[in-house]
Order: sequence, then structure tokens, then C-alpha cells
Amino acid sequence: MTIAEAARKLRARQASSLELTHESLRRIREQQPRLNAFITITEDLALEQALRADDDFARGIDRGPLQGIPYALKDNFATRGIPTTCGSRILADRLPDHDAAVYTKLIAAGAVLTGKTGMHEFAYGITSSNSSFGDIRNPHDPARIPGGSSGGSGAAVTADLVFFAMGTDTGGSIRVPASYCGCVGFKPAYGTLSLDGVFPLGFSLDTVGPLTRSAGDAALVMKALTEFGAPRDSLQSRRIGVPRNFFNERVAHPVAAAYDDALRHAQRLGCRLVPVTVPDPAELNTVGRVILLSEASAVLQRWLERRSEFGADVLALVEQGRLVPATDYIDAQRLRKVHQSRWASIWEDADVVFTPTTPVQAPLIGQSDVDGEDVRLASTRFVRPFNVLGIPALSIPLSTGNLPVGLQLVGPRGSEPELLSLGQQLSN
Repeated sequence: MTIAEAARKLRARQASSLELTHESLRRIREQQPRLNAFITITEDLALEQALRADDDFARGIDRGPLQGIPYALKDNFATRGIPTTCGSRILADRLPDHDAAVYTKLIAAGAVLTGKTGMHEFAYGITSSNSSFGDIRNPHDPARIPGGSSGGSGAAVTADLVFFAMGTDTGGSIRVPASYCGCVGFKPAYGTLSLDGVFPLGFSLDTVGPLTRSAGDAALVMKALTEFGAPRDSLQSRRIGVPRNFFNERVAHPVAAAYDDALRHAQRLGCRLVPVTVPDPAELNTVGRVILLSEASAVLQRWLERRSEFGADVLALVEQGRLVPATDYIDAQRLRKVHQSRWASIWEDADVVFTPTTPVQAPLIGQSDVDGEDVRLASTRFVRPFNVLGIPALSIPLSTGNLPVGLQLVGPRGSEPELLSLGQQLSN
């Protein structure tokens, strides 16, 4: 059941928020030993918010389509009086005295918080294997990673534990879990949603967005959180940019086959495929890694005297980032502006660019490489460039017959409604 379907049932009195919430909490408890998707379950708060939503319905108060809908927050969103650990034992006892701006808006929308989802420590990794709180596991195959760093959010949505979950994306951390778990993940343009109260990782790269069961649901969440324009209704003559380079290199066969099927489906719906040569995404990835290494180390170095409490992988990245010269960081930011200018020309020929979200399917927990490529680099190769560019990107699930993969839809700044509309039409 989607948010839209649940919202209709709530308003037709065919279901209550309390019923939806009890079922959500039951499934969370049932699946927690299998998936480890949550760090904190907020049962008492969820039931309180569900009763308030039902009371509002009874009094004719309608706060919008998220009213009464159970959801989850990644555990780097501040929640007053509720543990916000960022997936690290260093912050295991942290109880914020304020709420993140996104959480405040979701309270106003009447949504029901069931808990805080697990994540890669400090959002600094793509496996969601966590030495402090345990490995998060993929609902399709618990021996595999769900992706990261918003792995708990992706697992919770895919396993139908909640209707949606909020995540953060600094180098693909919403879209990688969406691809590996088989749900929708949306990264709006940089700055679209407030980062107030979200624990930072990369100041100039961090974004906030939803993971949902459908593109339509992602649009409903975005409408509750920000001003949203109306998209074009028709797919007719939409120009879909198909990269000639980079995004068709070193792609696993199941991913390539699903991607080709998606392109043919778009053509059948009236889209026009336009070959494009994209400006050096490999260099964009290098720029993004230099920026993130520097910015993340600036955030996390304050706890280096507690280095034994860091996960080994995160500690190694923090130490590596401290070795990046300031001149390299400044040069990376300069190159970023050059690439943003170069990519602007792409939109003269294409309305949207389609790529695979990830070039591979979900690796096994503990697997270090995929076909000779580091798992972290392989997982983020197709997603990180768009954090550097600061433009919106949507991942929708594609079927391969076994493990899911994702189709990534990328557009220019301001194209969020178009991307979500296109994703919805492609999924119908």
C-alpha cells in the first residue's frame, strides 16, 4: 500500500492511523532480528502521534496526505529527547534538545514517527555495516548489504515496515540503498530541503530526501516539506539523454539489461532518446572525494582522542582527510564550478539524463571488491557526480528477476517535479 492509498483509506474511515501504526510497529519488531533496520523504536511517541492524527480526522482537521502515515527518520536527524546516535558509539548517549527542521515539518504534517533507522557510522560509508550497532541487512537477501549510508531507511521501506523514511545523501547515500534494496530514493538539488538539525558530513555536499515505495509517494513527501511546482503531464517528446561514455562502462550484465529495457519502455511511452557525451564524470568523482575527505575530517576530527570507538573504515577516512592539503580542497571547489558550467550545456540537448543508479547489484556483507573494483568506489561511481554538481537525481527500482537495480533520472536544478512525474509514469 502506498501513501496515497493509505491516505484515501484514512479519509474514508476504512482504516485508522492507530491501526496502521500498530501494524507498522508489529512488523518492525518482527523484522528487527532479521534486518536490524532500526537503532531506536519510538513506540510510545508513535502511538501518541497516531491518536492525535485520528482525533484530527474526527474533528475535520486535514493536515495533508502524510497525516497519520507511519514513517522513520535516519538516525542523524535531531529529535528532541530521543537518542540521535549517527550510528556511532561515540554519540550513543546523545539526546538533542531540539528537532531537525525536516522533523518539525513532518510533525506539522501529522506524520507518525515509528523510530530512527540504522546507518553507516556518521553517514560515512555505503555498506551500512556498523561496528557499533551491527550490520543492517538487505530485505531481498540478508547476506547482502542494503547500501548506505541510509541503509536502514532503504531496508525499512522495502520490507514494508514504514511507508517512507528520510535519509541523507552526500555521495549517493539515498540512491545506493534505493538501488540495492529496490525502492525509490530521491536526492533533491543541494539546498532544497533544510539541513538544520541534521548532523553534517560534507557541508557543501549534504542533501536530505525521502526513500519511498513509489515515485508518487516521494512527490507527496516533498510537497509536505517544500514548495513544489507542477510538472508537465505528458511524456510525449521528452528528450532523454543517454550517455555515450562513463555510465555505460564496467556495468554488470543484469544492470545493463535492466537499463536497456527501461530505455525501450521510455521510448514506447513517447520519449525521444538522445545520445549525449557527458563531461568527465571520473574527474567529478575525484573532485567529490577530495571535497568530502576534507569536509568530513573537519567535522569528525574533534573525536580523534576517542579513536578506539570509531569503526576502522571511518577512522581511516578521517585520517586520510587530514592529509589533504588546503590547496587541493580549494582547487577541487574551483573544478566543481567548471564542471557545473560544462554540465549546463547538457540541458540544451536533453531534458533528463538516464543512467543506471549503481553499476552492480548489492554485494555480500563483508565483500571488499566487485570484479576487482573496491565496493565503495563501484557503488558510488554513478551517483557521486550529482552531489558535486548539486542537481537533483531520482532512483526508481528496476527488476532483474533476482536482486533489484535502479534507474537514475537526473535533471537540471529546479527539475524535481519533472523527475518525480517522469519516474511515476515510467513505473506505471
